[in-house]
Amino acid sequence: MKEIALGVLASLFFAVTFILNRVMELDGGSWLWSSSLRYFFMIPFLLVIVMYRKGIQSMTKEMKKQPKAWLLWSFVGFVLFYAPLTFAAAYGPGWLVSGTWQFTIVAGVLLAPLFFIRLGEKTIRQKIPIVSLLISCIILVGIILIQIPSAKTVSIESLVLGILPVIVAAFAYPLGNRKMMDVCDGNLDTFQRVLGMTIASLPAWIILAIIALITVGLPSASQVINSLLVGISSGVIATSLFFIATDRVRNNQGKLAAVEATQSTEILFVIAGEMIILGIPLPEPLALFGLTVIIIGMFLHSYYTMLMKKKQTPTVFGYQDLN
Repeated sequence: MKEIALGVLASLFFAVTFILNRVMELDGGSWLWSSSLRYFFMIPFLLVIVMYRKGIQSMTKEMKKQPKAWLLWSFVGFVLFYAPLTFAAAYGPGWLVSGTWQFTIVAGVLLAPLFFIRLGEKTIRQKIPIVSLLISCIILVGIILIQIPSAKTVSIESLVLGILPVIVAAFAYPLGNRKMMDVCDGNLDTFQRVLGMTIASLPAWIILAIIALITVGLPSASQVINSLLVGISSGVIATSLFFIATDRVRNNQGKLAAVEATQSTEILFVIAGEMIILGIPLPEPLALFGLTVIIIGMFLHSYYTMLMKKKQTPTVFGYQDLN
């Protein structure tokens, strides 16, 4: 339950991303600057934290072991995650993007066969946790319900451009996160891993920033400030909390799915924030019902995780589920 609590707390800080991205989009800011500035601002804060914990040398050593893996999975986990989210902010309110983003819960469950677990000298392919998948499908129904009212008022083009990039991000984030956990294999703490991934993804952010400079010029002062706030709240605090939670349960696909499901609470924070900051009206009843379904799915994940924990028995390898 501690991991789930960390996931919910991370969702609170993640919500800032969706709100401020929408604010920057409404102010005329380019999504290219919104995405790249966040990661530029993350580096000094993470550097201070890792240097204070005397972790720079060990982080550098690990990155030199597998530079290609760091570059690849950092690009997947950070660039293919955040660039599409900021792009999608141009086509709908933050709560709509945040609601669609909850597809990552289903995506995370479906990715299980791509990963392996070592038990002694054996390497076993992870299986899709069926119960977790069924619960995640409940969340998927909620996502579909919140999209229906918007589908009536926007063009097909806007709907596609607002949804498809988020689906890409929904698969990229858990894939990059989990692959980097395998690469690090417990040798780095969360702050070292986030800093290493941020540094490894820098080439892509620099390219996006150059394109932004050529096409739209320098960012406005408000976009710089908002990007700084996103970098601290979502990039440093939320990402670190979420990675700590997933690191703790990385060898149990059911528990990992439950932690990833806590992201569904983001949408509650986003709706409240947008109503206060942007003055948007309350979503339509059907959308609110969809939001309720998403939250119910998240609580079912939490409940199932508690049941799994009670059914664990010790083995020579640690713990094993009875079912």
